[in-house]
Amino acid sequence: MNLLSRRRVSCLVLACAFGAGTLVTSTALGGSVSAATRTLSSVLTTAKAAMARQSGVHFVINVTQGSPSQTENVVGDWGKTSGDETITRGKEVMQLRVTPSDAYLSGNSSGLTEIFGLTAPQAGKLGKRWMSFKSTTGEYTDLARTLEISSAVGVLPKAKGTKLSTKTVKGTRLYLLSWTIAATSSAPRLSFTLTMPVSGAMLPRVEKATTTTGGVEIITFSKWGEHLVVAAPPAGSTIDSSKITG
Repeated sequence: MNLLSRRRVSCLVLACAFGAGTLVTSTALGGSVSAATRTLSSVLTTAKAAMARQSGVHFVINVTQGSPSQTENVVGDWGKTSGDETITRGKEVMQLRVTPSDAYLSGNSSGLTEIFGLTAPQAGKLGKRWMSFKSTTGEYTDLARTLEISSAVGVLPKAKGTKLSTKTVKGTRLYLLSWTIAATSSAPRLSFTLTMPVSGAMLPRVEKATTTTGGVEIITFSKWGEHLVVAAPPAGSTIDSSKITG
């Protein structure tokens, strides 16, 4: 069984709707668009091109479930070939890091079992160390896919069914994209909004998703264009995943 199948399980079913974490900040280099450009297709095309040129981005994800009330927070950075994130859900904590050669996982006992899906004996064996995955493994591939900046494009909607409008927030004019995903037998109806600046680099700022059952997930992006450096944990604090799950 692929242990990653239970990684980062949100309090909501929203996770399945988003397309499928020592920093040095630099100036964002993105595409720009004239305020007169208002067609949805041109907005999406320009945003996608601008995102593809970014070297990194900082993100914060806040998830709240309506009833029973639960929250999940994810904070991290995505880069071209690396990334990191910290996931907190109540007392559960898990940390992930990806470098070009290895991926690493650490957390407290409840984070390792409830968020990632390790068994209690496996979590006990890992303890406070970092479990490592070589770049030749499928687990590394799965982690890299979700911790690299290319995954950010998943917040952009399809043109069909999306409405485009503008609004002004604190003196800044923004494009507002709105769309929905119909309910299924296993998931409630989802309503989305996404904001991007009208002038300058057209890069996502905030995406908000709500469910008919009271759940809310908000993704906030900042530091577009940052240069991300993810360091591997000290060698003495890591252990190969095969020694934990093998």
